[in-house]
Amino acid sequence: MDKKRVVVVGGGTGTHTVLRGLSRHADEIDLTAIVSMSDSGGSSGRLRDEFGQLPIGDVRNALTALAVTDDENHQLLRKLFLYRFDRGEGLSGHNFGNLLLTALTDILGSEVEAIKAASKILRVSGKVIPVTTDHTNLVAEYEDGSVIFNEHDIDILSPAISNLRIVKLYLSPEASLNPEAKTALIEADMVVLGPGDLYTSILSNCIVGGFTEALRESSAKVVYICNLMSKKGQTVGMNAMEHVNEIIRYIDRTPDVAIINSTTFSSNLLKLYAKEGDFPVHNNCTSDKCLIYSENLVSNEVINSVESDEVKRSLIRHDPNKLASILMKLL
Repeated sequence: MDKKRVVVVGGGTGTHTVLRGLSRHADEIDLTAIVSMSDSGGSSGRLRDEFGQLPIGDVRNALTALAVTDDENHQLLRKLFLYRFDRGEGLSGHNFGNLLLTALTDILGSEVEAIKAASKILRVSGKVIPVTTDHTNLVAEYEDGSVIFNEHDIDILSPAISNLRIVKLYLSPEASLNPEAKTALIEADMVVLGPGDLYTSILSNCIVGGFTEALRESSAKVVYICNLMSKKGQTVGMNAMEHVNEIIRYIDRTPDVAIINSTTFSSNLLKLYAKEGDFPVHNNCTSDKCLIYSENLVSNEVINSVESDEVKRSLIRHDPNKLASILMKLL
């Protein structure tokens, strides 16, 4: 029997999580990750500025999620790709996988060839494809008319506008869809959007020129996995239905399914998030627009942060196996 083609679109830890879960079903599905190319913060942003290459942080996240770990050597190799330096002048904050991908790009002459080489090194069970190979920046326009240029600055907004809504998201300069990504979208049986920050991880892919047209041409089932928590400066005060409506607005298509967490969180964790202005995304969706899966989706895994990491990481994350179980049922 032919394998079903599943395409996961996004970036960051959310995409890493869902890919980890789905990679355990590699004998049943043909898995592809289409990842964002507008990252401008942390190790990836620093290397982008210094070497003039495409940002590779989201690529590295996806590669390590799909890496084979069937023996001690490959487990160690995966840990090496994920390793982040916490000391050393110039090295602190950098991720080893990012450095290796940067070196491979220099050696092989292109980011695409570097990704293919790293995929072989890690024995990746699937494909990782940049959404575009054009150099571009993410731009957000807010309801007061403020315009923020580049993904990192959208993530760390000044207090003056951090409680405002994004009314328009676009790329400058405009970027075109990678032909490989176009083919993957058109031929997919299922396209999974998220989880991840709505604007910087998910919709940053959907606004690439040609993306919505490819998705419209595809007969794939479209599934949106809603974030667990709101994001100050991006989705402040937004409930699940408003997340879904933004997806509809930007992809010009209603998702067939929305997967939304139903469980509550400990008061200690909620207090930590509340200090940052972030709160759980309330499920106010109804099934008149799309099929709703509302279940306990939260991981019990403890997240350890690295002090030198410039990017604030989520403490509460989805459980990869719970997400994969729902997605496999939907196939």
